[in-house]
Amino acid sequence: MSVVDYKCPSCGGEMTYDSESGMLSCRSCGRKDDIEQLPNPLEHSVFAGDEAKEYHCNSCGAVIMTEAETTAMSCGFCGSSIVLGDRLAGELAPAMVIPFSISKAEAQQAFKKWCKNGRLTPAGFMTANRIKSITGLYVPFWLYDLHNNIQVQANGTRVRTYTSGDYVYTETQHYDVYRHILVDYEKIPVDASEKMNDKLMDLLEPFPYDQLKSFKAPYLAGYIAEKYSYDNEQLLPRAKERISSYIDSYIQSTMTGYHAVTYRSKDVRTAARRADYVLLPIWMVQYDYKGEKYTFAMNGQTGKVVGQPPLSKAKITWWFAGIFLSSLFALKTLSWLMGGGFW
Repeated sequence: MSVVDYKCPSCGGEMTYDSESGMLSCRSCGRKDDIEQLPNPLEHSVFAGDEAKEYHCNSCGAVIMTEAETTAMSCGFCGSSIVLGDRLAGELAPAMVIPFSISKAEAQQAFKKWCKNGRLTPAGFMTANRIKSITGLYVPFWLYDLHNNIQVQANGTRVRTYTSGDYVYTETQHYDVYRHILVDYEKIPVDASEKMNDKLMDLLEPFPYDQLKSFKAPYLAGYIAEKYSYDNEQLLPRAKERISSYIDSYIQSTMTGYHAVTYRSKDVRTAARRADYVLLPIWMVQYDYKGEKYTFAMNGQTGKVVGQPPLSKAKITWWFAGIFLSSLFALKTLSWLMGGGFW
């Protein structure tokens, strides 16, 4: 079973991916290595299947039990970053990865700011140990390039009103409308992890696909990563569903000039010209609060946060009361200045 970790050639300390420099960095001596110049330890690995779940940490020798989907993790005994090489080789090798550009400290601050530093959340919600539980996770996605062959038949009407003498006439003209459209959509993302909430992942978009890099295992060092639960054929229907609204909008944009359009038939044939397995960076916070489960996610490149924190009704009441009183005071002050007198 292939376990890959990264030891510093200078001091032997652990090396992890540094989001600020984009390099593999040693926590002990500060050495930094360009990932693109490092040899790929997975290049000659052989696909080993999903059954292997027991690994040994190269640093402390501990036996590590993992779920079948895990591809990168931290040793629970010594904290060393571990990449499970046999789960990233052969058919399970990602084509590309977008590395993290937001550090854990930056993610913690952004999350606190997003929650307005706790001004509207219940007391105890923003405790330090909750914020520190934030996890950097590489989520598996399929990126689809989809070619669409579309044929539409519709009825179009144009209406004009004019006056002749004492009469007002309404003229309605009817048209047979036909469109044959070829349109391509590139890099349509669909998350491939069974554990992740699809709607939550959709809300984190867009990801900066110009930051995609050819996959190399060192990008995962220091983070958690998973392999895909569903292959590209299984998720193709969802990719088609994701572009359906774009297709409808595009069809409508070709039928301007009519007052009304009624479809008689619409035939959309979609084919996947390409499907790339990629890993995208996400910061996750998951915990229970008073019996309720809350999940927050942050785009590890753009900093966009999605989720819904619990809100304190008492704090919200005071918040709006403060806004109301401030507004009232401002209005009375303005009235006094304009009138030159007291209230």
